[in-house]
Amino acid sequence: MKAGTALIYDEEMTRHRLLWDDPFCEIEVPERLTVSHGALVRSGLAARCVSIPVREAKDEDILLVHSQEYLEAVKTTPHLSVEELQEFSKPFGDVYFHPDSYHCAKLAAGAALQLVDGVLTGKVRNGLALVRPPGHHSMHSAANGFCVFNNVAIAARYAKKNYGVKRVLIVDWDIHHGQGVQYCFEDDPSVLYFSWHRYEHQRYWPNLRESDFDIMGKEKGTGFNINVPWNKVGMKNSDYLSVFCHVLLPIAYEFCPDLVLVCAGFDSGIGDPEGHMSATPDIFAHLTHLLMNLAGGRLCAVLEVRPATGSSRRFSSPSAGKQVHGVDVFSGRIQPDVPPAVGVSDRSDVTGRSGPSSCEPRCPLSQVCFLFLLFFLNHSHHLSASHFFVSSSALESLHCVRSAHRPYWSCLKHAAELPSFEISTKRVKDEEKESKQTNEEVMWPEPQIRVAPPVCTAVVLPDGVACPDGCKAFTPLDDSDPAVVCNLREKFLPDGVDGVAMATLSSLVVLVEKMQKNQIRNGLALVPDVAMAMMCVTQHTAAVLNKRVLVVCVGGSRLPGPITEDGKTLLVQVSWEEAGEQQGRAFVPVCLKKGCSDVSGFMQAVLGLLLPLGYQYDPDLVLLMRMEGSRVCEGAWLQLTGLLQGVAQGRTLVLMQDREKDCVAPTVSPLLGDAAPPLGPLDAPLAEDVEALERLRNRLQVDWKLLQTTATETRGGEQH
Repeated sequence: MKAGTALIYDEEMTRHRLLWDDPFCEIEVPERLTVSHGALVRSGLAARCVSIPVREAKDEDILLVHSQEYLEAVKTTPHLSVEELQEFSKPFGDVYFHPDSYHCAKLAAGAALQLVDGVLTGKVRNGLALVRPPGHHSMHSAANGFCVFNNVAIAARYAKKNYGVKRVLIVDWDIHHGQGVQYCFEDDPSVLYFSWHRYEHQRYWPNLRESDFDIMGKEKGTGFNINVPWNKVGMKNSDYLSVFCHVLLPIAYEFCPDLVLVCAGFDSGIGDPEGHMSATPDIFAHLTHLLMNLAGGRLCAVLEVRPATGSSRRFSSPSAGKQVHGVDVFSGRIQPDVPPAVGVSDRSDVTGRSGPSSCEPRCPLSQVCFLFLLFFLNHSHHLSASHFFVSSSALESLHCVRSAHRPYWSCLKHAAELPSFEISTKRVKDEEKESKQTNEEVMWPEPQIRVAPPVCTAVVLPDGVACPDGCKAFTPLDDSDPAVVCNLREKFLPDGVDGVAMATLSSLVVLVEKMQKNQIRNGLALVPDVAMAMMCVTQHTAAVLNKRVLVVCVGGSRLPGPITEDGKTLLVQVSWEEAGEQQGRAFVPVCLKKGCSDVSGFMQAVLGLLLPLGYQYDPDLVLLMRMEGSRVCEGAWLQLTGLLQGVAQGRTLVLMQDREKDCVAPTVSPLLGDAAPPLGPLDAPLAEDVEALERLRNRLQVDWKLLQTTATETRGGEQH
């Protein structure tokens, strides 16, 4: 790896604590840091990160966001008695002060600034800051919602001032709306703020009209504030992924940030006593992965409000002797597992096996931080298809957000008009019934450890092509099964034995088998005939290994197969060639007027069609083909390669024509975990391409629910 991942933590921040009885504030406790950090230390993850010392934020840093009057008032708190601190806290909403709060708040903001320094100077490529007190509710002249100084807002303005950063993306996935961040940047077009949050039509804290979907910023900042209100609880992985694929990512790629900041509140995960959502912890790893392809991978995550475990009595650490293995989240076919560490043969891979258990702690903050950090260290998790329908309430929110932002973003010009019917959740007359939550606790085990495979990226290259750094040249002829070789010869070389072609096909078959055995994570091969190699690998994987294959073909004419309707293969081909007659469910032709050379149209197809299809299909292997003469620009190709690492646990085999030797080194870079270079701000895609993509989406969404972007009128129940 070119640079490491920072993990910033200082136990000094645990000195901020509640000194009086307050049922609203008692859940913001020091243990949310100590237990989380302890789990990262025990797992070995902390040792693999770059430790950056914490510093206090200076007055000039804090004044980038807060008023002088407010700062001076907070400075008085170290000298106040308990009674005086309680009185000082009362004018603010749901917040408390301690004699050490000012010191801890300066450390929390300073930790965010240290992380920005590390990322923007190249000392690290990304990182996570475990801090408290949190920040995203804090406003210009007021503390609010446990927050004293607005850590992420300060970091954004600090990056702009000290490093000349032009565009900053702030992603807030805390379950509560970060109104402090919104107010700070609502008129600033250089900062794109995205927040999803439990809203329930203003019945959920902070109960603000400004948290709804149609509040999009002010003046020059109009369109740069994106609110996705959750009007019902129980949102799942599919709901979160749908909003990323159909709102955040298209807008973010068009915006093209120089830096990504994450308000990383994990109370939007399953088991949180405040959030009441149903998204599993590993979704945060996938969201992280999708964001890491932006801004050249410059991503800083800062911990926000509320632990997923609730009050301090629930911070029970799992026994140290628990054996570690991969993730199995059995909810239908959901079965996350562990891919290897990237680029280093002797690293241990780390993950957890998730599943309901009556004896484990509820999905703790330590677990979601753990899984979140995994993708920083180039690990993948497996989300599968059985629950990949989007709830009707989430579809309504998605529909409304896309419609509201349509005038401001070219990627949404095709979005549907606002729904003509009343939003279903507004028709619920009994608000108490709508808001009533179950007291049943959802249990989720701690993450655990598993040994990584010895090879990250294996390459099959013809003679004379050098093996790129970090990769292993793959020549496994001794491992070839004679029966398999005979079968390959009969199917693909019936007219004679071509020694080079036979060796290449045999190598590909063995390589795929080793990937499925978790001995190799991913691979790349230069082959004489890409279509033949694809047919060979796909047929062997589907028929012999009984695995599902997602084939992604970039460019070229219509492939001869192998396309079957048994669910074992799905082919998505992006090219300039019309598909002709209607195809079956297993073939998705994406026709762009300029083919793959139009970056805007290509990325629109990748984000809005390919990624949702890939996540819902849940393959065991991704076969990525670059056809000769595809005309895809290098940046878009690398973005595609990087984004697909979130599917199939990172098991990707790239096939390219043997004449494309110059493309090998750039292509293995995202396979090894490096972020693809930014594409620059994207222009509007061609109108013809947008219309073609929408027609294709409308045809496919009957079977592929994650492609849905518009709500339909319902009278109770969920859409499935």
